[in-house]
Amino acid sequence: MRTLLLLALALPLWAQGPRILIIGDSISIGYTPFVAKALSGKATVIHNEGNAAHTGNGAAKLEQWLGDGKWDVIHFNFGLHDLKIMEGGQRQIPLEQYEHNLKSIVKRLKQTKAKLIWASTTPVPPGKVNPPRDPADVPRYNAVATRVMKAAKIRVNNLFAADHSGQLPANVHYTPAGYEALAQQVLKVLNP
Repeated sequence: MRTLLLLALALPLWAQGPRILIIGDSISIGYTPFVAKALSGKATVIHNEGNAAHTGNGAAKLEQWLGDGKWDVIHFNFGLHDLKIMEGGQRQIPLEQYEHNLKSIVKRLKQTKAKLIWASTTPVPPGKVNPPRDPADVPRYNAVATRVMKAAKIRVNNLFAADHSGQLPANVHYTPAGYEALAQQVLKVLNP
């Protein structure tokens, strides 16, 4: 009888399927609802609270975002805020610090035993974007991130190479159809 009761109590959690945590900036905030809708009834999809912003913020808030629960999959990204150009022309998080921060974040995420998936940073379109960013920085930051993920044996979801026809002009953000297209790329690698 006790075994049946425990099984009955566990059933609602099991019925929810795997727990997926998406960590990222406003781009991931845009595609997460489409991912959650597609996986409704198959998985529980949660986005970190708010905008993950840059790797310094991620390192500081990671414990809060992970919480006490067990995650089966963690899909994560940092980059667009790291490469933001500040007054004086420096990047918000220079490449060397970006690499250091990513290694720290990866070390902690590996401790969760979740399946980890890194999402490369999406393009910065040509033209004047606000806040300022240089389109040429994205491949540089992505190369550093790819090196870190390869060394850690973490799968890379190449969102940089995804369909960006839905990206707004002179803006890093997307139309609803653009976010839905990015969600399709995310769904390909999640495999809950």
